[in-house]
Amino acid sequence: MPNPKWRHSKRRKRARRTHYKTEAPQVATCKTTGEKHLLHHAYTFEGDLYYRGQVLIPGRNNAAAAEA
Repeated sequence: MPNPKWRHSKRRKRARRTHYKTEAPQVATCKTTGEKHLLHHAYTFEGDLYYRGQVLIPGRNNAAAAEA
């Protein structure tokens, strides 16, 4: 493996690394609830846990109402 012949300064190394930037997260709007959330992430809405427009885990108040 070839090695660099001269040492690069800290400034040069850091200047090169400044060009790597993080992208803004993608935000989606749920068709069922109209709530904005991150793509491929579960989110809460009125106490329920939703993923892809379906209730995964009902909230405490909503679970009691559903049983009655």
